[in-house]
Amino acid sequence: MKLRDEREAVVAHARRMDADGLTVGTSGNLSVRAGDLLAITPSGLPYDQLTPDTVSVVDLEGRPVDAPLRPSSELPMHTAVYRETAATAVVHTHPVFATVLSTLVDELPAIHYIIAHLGGPVRVVPYAPYGTEELARLGVEGLAGRSAVILANHGATTYGADLAQAYTRTEYLEWLCRLYVEARKLGEPRLLDAAQIAAATAAFADYGPQPRA
Repeated sequence: MKLRDEREAVVAHARRMDADGLTVGTSGNLSVRAGDLLAITPSGLPYDQLTPDTVSVVDLEGRPVDAPLRPSSELPMHTAVYRETAATAVVHTHPVFATVLSTLVDELPAIHYIIAHLGGPVRVVPYAPYGTEELARLGVEGLAGRSAVILANHGATTYGADLAQAYTRTEYLEWLCRLYVEARKLGEPRLLDAAQIAAATAAFADYGPQPRA
């Protein structure tokens, strides 16, 4: 089986995505790149039926290499992100709070320093039909200098160096969107400025488990 490890990772994270409420029904999709190939969720298959051998393997042009089922309808978005960024994994979801904000604002502002993990305020790009090259183009444009983008009246896309990072960024994005929605119920929230976000970005550079000094 081609890309066995990558297919297993896709299954594990797809099931987690469903359990975490980051999507609904069979919507949402994710992929992992390995060299000139990528493993991606198939189109329309319930996540509880997803197995490694049902995950599609395609090349970077979207051509099937080992794909027993039709790849996700958002394959153009995934291949565009891989072409235009340093991504090794892409997660696309329909989370409630990010999707709510996608109908109301043009940008998720810097309401919390965690947004530095995403590169700064997250853009909301204009609506385009799902699965289209237009949506893929808009999504990639919205990702410039960022690792997350919100798609108007649709959902959100994040990327990372691996599925764990891409998935965590999706969780951060949805948490930030919820924080902003809740804050707006009470008034106009204070926001962080560019210098404060830059300082958080610098602090994150050595964040995480480190050898004891």
